[in-house]
Amino acid sequence: MKNIFTHVIVISAMLFWGMSFIWSKIVFETFSPLTTIFLRLVISVITLFLFMFLMKINMKVEKKDFKYFLLSAIFNPFLYFIGENYGLQQVSAFFTSVIISTIPVITPFFVFMFYNEKITKLNVIGLIVSFAGVLIIIFSGGISAGGNLFGFIMLGLAVISAIFYTIFVKKLSFKYNAVSIIAWQNLIGAILFLPFFIIFDFKETLSANPGYKVISSLIMLGIFASSAAFIFFTYGIQKLGIIKTNFYTNLIPVFSLIFAYIFLGEPLTILKFTGLIIVITGIVFAEMKKGKEIKIADKLNN
Repeated sequence: MKNIFTHVIVISAMLFWGMSFIWSKIVFETFSPLTTIFLRLVISVITLFLFMFLMKINMKVEKKDFKYFLLSAIFNPFLYFIGENYGLQQVSAFFTSVIISTIPVITPFFVFMFYNEKITKLNVIGLIVSFAGVLIIIFSGGISAGGNLFGFIMLGLAVISAIFYTIFVKKLSFKYNAVSIIAWQNLIGAILFLPFFIIFDFKETLSANPGYKVISSLIMLGIFASSAAFIFFTYGIQKLGIIKTNFYTNLIPVFSLIFAYIFLGEPLTILKFTGLIIVITGIVFAEMKKGKEIKIADKLNN
């Protein structure tokens, strides 16, 4: 595996997203999911633009590219958040996990259509093995009731949104650095969520009395989950391509499992541990190279 730094960066993104479930659970004790996502986006925007100003990083966006920033922000965080949260309300956590975990499985087909980014036999083997490991982790929690059609449609929206988000991020990564991409996307996302926050949660948020643990968790979500993780993920797409970077998303339930065991005392069974090992094995297979490396023909960049 060449370019170890890039792989470490992408794994760090998955670690932050895995930890975000713990931070979110703490914040949800005081704030609603809508308020949480809006506030973490605001924290992210302030942090990233301040960082770019201090480090003198170019933050200008050409007018012709604004449509790509807008579309990427509409898909994620806006539509993805709506799809995942409304879906989770109507569908069991089990089926939600299964549907969301199909993102790296479906992504290669869309990426091939848009960018002609090839997938090798080792990629396919690794993808299948890794996905099997994710299913073992999910099944270890048992199967609960399914859900209704609306819920499944919303989860489908989340999956499609995540896929098209990566498509537009890839387009933007040809010209812009990862920090400015995420800063502008999160700013647009915060603006899109603002009317909903004002209508549904503003009064309740003003009367809330969050403690230190809630505030610190919210800051962690803003800096690490909504900023650093997305920057690292975008950097991975720039260096590894969409398909290989998306393989690593199977590590999110692995990290969530480990952190839930460490911080929440949730049991780590033999079945869960087996799934964890299988996921990691699959990702190692997926990232291996055999023979001559196939280059990416970026159609949209022509």
